[in-house]
Parts: sequence; C-alpha cells; structure tokens
Amino acid sequence: MTRIERIKQMETLMDQCLAVLEAKHYSKEELIAIAPTITQLEKYYTSKQWQRDYAADTAGRLPHNLKRGVLSEDGIWNLLETWQQAISDIDKIAEDIDEK
Repeated sequence: MTRIERIKQMETLMDQCLAVLEAKHYSKEELIAIAPTITQLEKYYTSKQWQRDYAADTAGRLPHNLKRGVLSEDGIWNLLETWQQAISDIDKIAEDIDEK
C-alpha cells in the first residue's frame, strides 16, 4: 500500500467514526461497532508509520488536494477522546437507569 493509499484509507475510517460520534443520538451498540476501527486508528496514530506520514506532510511531499485530517496532530487524538467520553456517558446513563 502506498503512503497516499494508506492516508486515504485512514481518513475514510476516521470519517466513518466521526459520522457516528457527531450524530446527536447514537447507541452503545453503535459505539461498540466502531471500536475495532477506533483501535485501528489508534494503532496507526501511535505508529512510526504515522510519524513518517506526518513528516512527509510537513515536508510538503503530499498532494495539496489530499484530505489529511488524520495527519493533524489533534485529529485522531480528539476522535479517541470523544469516543472514550461517549462510551463513558452511555455507561453512566445506563447506570442511572438501572438505579431507578
């Protein structure tokens, strides 16, 4: 897989997760369903490959029209934090319902 193909693939995965998390209403099942994708994005974000892709971007070696939110320093990080918060919120709501 080429660098550009990998970035496009990771960008698509990130967009899929964001679509769920940006919805006003999502279920715990939807959050669980994107968990493997979240894990894949996290592995990429913490890899040497992401660092190399990021370096290529900052060096201007990627096409200017390439969507590259996945290479922003905060893009995946914010997604991971939002997902964790969503899971926590859903769990808290479930606990509150169980207590009633």
